[in-house]
Amino acid sequence: MKPNLTTPVCARPVARLLAGLLLSFSLGSAWAEMVIIVNPKNPVANMSAEQVSALFLGKSNVMPSGGTAAPVDQLEAGPLYEEFYAKVAGKSSSQVKAAWSRLTFSGKGTPPRAMASSVEIRKFVASNVDAIGYIEKSAADASVKVVLSVN
Repeated sequence: MKPNLTTPVCARPVARLLAGLLLSFSLGSAWAEMVIIVNPKNPVANMSAEQVSALFLGKSNVMPSGGTAAPVDQLEAGPLYEEFYAKVAGKSSSQVKAAWSRLTFSGKGTPPRAMASSVEIRKFVASNVDAIGYIEKSAADASVKVVLSVN
């Protein structure tokens, strides 16, 4: 085998370390299971990713049961925000921000209220029958109802 003379020998361990770090970050992200939650009094039993996406992207403000929806978002800098929009809506955070900018400036909507943690979102949803939010599966308890799991 002919040696690769373009890559310095000292750069190879660094490249392996970087590849390992990237793999661990991507696996860590893939392990975080999140759930979409509503208030237990909400008649909705389950929802599709498309229905949830429509609520969080301002395309609808009505729950499948016909009630009003009040989506509650994670902070954009939070660990679940990017993953939620990628997995549920197929959008990056910049695409979500652009979509909401268009709706906001046209007067057709306002982005979901953002909260700093899954615990805050769970408490808000537990006390508001119209609320819908997403949190880590491990943060869900009997005070909320899971209508969709996202892996």
